Amino acid sequence: MTPRRKSRMTVILFVLLGISIASALVLYALRQNIDLFYTPTEVVYGKNEDATQKPSVGQRIRVGGMVVAGTVERDPKSLKVKFDLNDIGPSISVEYEGILPDLFREGQGIVAQGVLKTPTLLEATEVLAKHDENYVPPELDAQMQKVHKPMGVADLKGESERDRQEKAYQKTSMQEGQK
Repeated sequence: MTPRRKSRMTVILFVLLGISIASALVLYALRQNIDLFYTPTEVVYGKNEDATQKPSVGQRIRVGGMVVAGTVERDPKSLKVKFDLNDIGPSISVEYEGILPDLFREGQGIVAQGVLKTPTLLEATEVLAKHDENYVPPELDAQMQKVHKPMGVADLKGESERDRQEKAYQKTSMQEGQK
């Protein structure tokens, strides 16, 4: 092997080694920050039938489900709250200390992020209340109605005035065509 070829090979090997080390460090860092999403049934039984993807105690996870009616217990002396979550199967308990979102209530869908303390107890660090995709805050709804109505743009409930006029015209045209 010529000296020139040998030096090129050495440079290529060092570049590949550097890329490998950088990739390994990135993957290691990401592994510590990933919060996997589970349903209460998946927390108890695992993500598949053979329970190979069951979260372990001490793992950071997100759990999404419905707050079971009658299970919300508030500590009167602090901001601690305990409630149960379920989906179609078993329930898990969630403990949270902090201010809950305004949309939090029994029967409401939520996502709780935290650490699994026991196989059926999540110590949440964050609770997010879910709402449907049609939700618009009242302040924004009023502002959009005020701004968009004069321009003939569709209001938040559906059709614009122009769409209604066009449908009425088509309807009368069809009726005249049938006569």
